[in-house]
Amino acid sequence: MPLFRITVEPLPAASSALPEDASALVFDVDNHDDIIAIARRMNGRFDLDEPTSQAFAIGLKLFGEVILKNRQREPFSLIRPAMADFMKAVKGQHTSDSSAQ
Repeated sequence: MPLFRITVEPLPAASSALPEDASALVFDVDNHDDIIAIARRMNGRFDLDEPTSQAFAIGLKLFGEVILKNRQREPFSLIRPAMADFMKAVKGQHTSDSSAQ
């Protein structure tokens, strides 16, 4: 499984809204997909700008992997059916938009 390092760090412009001790959050996570390639392919989908599209793709893949790995446990088992439907819709939109590339 591919391994990724996720980094979330405050930017200077937003620092006034954050606590003084706010620092970067860094963690490693595996995913059954290449989430970088997926994020790049999602650009322009659903009428989202590039940063929003990338955030959507990365967030969805991270969330989906947690659901998949914990599918037998609540609350993850409760959201699985809706997540499956949502992923089908996303993939269907992705497939139908592929001619636009």
